Amino acid sequence: MCGIIGYTGPLDSKKILLDGLSQLEYRGYDSAGIALFMENSHTRLIRHTGKVSNLKEECKGITGVSHCGLGHTRWATHGGVTTENTHPHRAGRITLVHNGIIENYHQLTVDFHLEGKLRSETDSEVAAWVLESIYQGDPVEAISKLAAYLKGSFSFCVMFEDHPGDIYAIRNVSPLVVAYTRSGSFVASDLTALIPYTRQYFVVPENHIVKLTSYKVHLYNLKHQEEVPELMEVNWNMDAAMKNGFPHFMLKEIHEQPEALKNTILPRLVKGLPDFGDDGIPDTVLKQCSQVHIVACGTAMHAGMVARALMEPLLRIPVTVSIASEFRYDTPLIDSKTLVIIISQSGETIDTLAALRLAKACGAATLSVVNVKGSTIARESDYVLYTHAGPEIAVASTKAYSVQLAALYMVCCRMAFVRGNYDREEAGDFIKQLLDAIPAMEAMIEKRDEVKALVTHLINKPDAFFIGRGLDYAFSLEGALKLKEISYIHADAYAAGELKHGTIALITDQVPVIAIATQEKIFSKTVSNIREVKARGAFVILLTKEKSKIEPGIADVQINIPDIGDRFTVFPIAVVLQLIAYYASVGKDLDVDQPRNLAKSVTVE
Repeated sequence: MCGIIGYTGPLDSKKILLDGLSQLEYRGYDSAGIALFMENSHTRLIRHTGKVSNLKEECKGITGVSHCGLGHTRWATHGGVTTENTHPHRAGRITLVHNGIIENYHQLTVDFHLEGKLRSETDSEVAAWVLESIYQGDPVEAISKLAAYLKGSFSFCVMFEDHPGDIYAIRNVSPLVVAYTRSGSFVASDLTALIPYTRQYFVVPENHIVKLTSYKVHLYNLKHQEEVPELMEVNWNMDAAMKNGFPHFMLKEIHEQPEALKNTILPRLVKGLPDFGDDGIPDTVLKQCSQVHIVACGTAMHAGMVARALMEPLLRIPVTVSIASEFRYDTPLIDSKTLVIIISQSGETIDTLAALRLAKACGAATLSVVNVKGSTIARESDYVLYTHAGPEIAVASTKAYSVQLAALYMVCCRMAFVRGNYDREEAGDFIKQLLDAIPAMEAMIEKRDEVKALVTHLINKPDAFFIGRGLDYAFSLEGALKLKEISYIHADAYAAGELKHGTIALITDQVPVIAIATQEKIFSKTVSNIREVKARGAFVILLTKEKSKIEPGIADVQINIPDIGDRFTVFPIAVVLQLIAYYASVGKDLDVDQPRNLAKSVTVE
């Protein structure tokens, strides 16, 4: 989850490291630090708690020249937010930064007699001292031995004092990307830190060691054999990772959703139907499965909940949604006839990756829906469907969610067509309605001031509730998550028909209730449930279609979305729910893009 940046070359390493950490701060912002290998062969550590801006202030007085260094921005796991626990860590001849969790760090402390040497509470410093203990002059050999000692997930970047100007890196689960340019060699935990310098990169394969020098990059396996890395090219530009005049990344990314949907949907349409031929996904995989099992975490899991509510009645096969952290330790009822759909924005989510590996071990076919080309989940899945959201910098996911939905809707349509649930005309109509959702999203973005006005009823309330039925309930789950993760308002989503079975006891005078009623088949039932909360004094914010007939007094505030097909209302509704959360956070003067305790890519358990 932490951000790592390393550089060696002719340029000023301090500037490159600090700029890179600014780009990576969404991965963790408890503390940040850099290690500079100075021209006098001395390694200088500068570390500070809090945001990268604090570290930049600390670095203003630094004199001297450095052309090689490491940077790290931390999401705390072991030990509190202190300077001592801030990376980089130094152990004798070793300077190291780490992303991940070393599960056996305590045993290593005992085995290598490190109790009197440790200055921090981190598992990362333990790894540094173990490396120092086993290092005998050959960095590749020492790092190979270190990897054999460790249990858990990790990516390390290391500088050895007796190998000036060189950086060594290794990864197991936790991501690392590397690039070599005329300006030197770069390593980072995310592409956003490399984009100002190059569009070509490679993903470090798991259990491989990279040696970066100012003029070359070498890739070794753990047998010390050199390999040729597989180069990739970034398909978005630096502007996609900048705010471009928006006050926050989240608002920018909300606005980018219609374009992201076009980029995800349109290249996969052939004669008006979804076609995954270019993705290498054969129809047989979609046709022969007897059940679908969707596995994901957080927002991605909520996209899966929508997909389940869409797929099951249409395909008439069981569709199950599991939280990846539960699935990986369960004994799931899957077999060779199961299609397991894995959803992850980063393609590196550790629980989701473990779930993927379990599914493959059970013999299931695996299809991943990811946003990052070359990510671990993408490489290990049988099939992969890339979404084309571009970089998403705000911690709270917006456009990644909508493109995941778009991909899942297309999978559902193709499955219905090849399995005979849809004929060509019905499948074509489904896609037309999916495309209608794009201008519907644009219409709701234009209503942002209307949404902004209603959040005055939320920002001073400790609780809020979301209700809906069927697909509307699936939508509401993500709305509740968005509100609580960036505004810190306690929010829960409930199936509206379940209110009277206990949860209506939580409805008190003026408590905000966001009611979603877009499904015609159960519209009157949802309205009845809205009456129930209104009778208990709730302040009701109703999200419904323009054509819906609502009696006066049913809702205190009403936001209308365009009249599109019931199954596709999630797309404009998602925009409204995201804007509600965004303006609630802004209204409370909170950090929208970097909410407390969270980080973007969850690569630790």
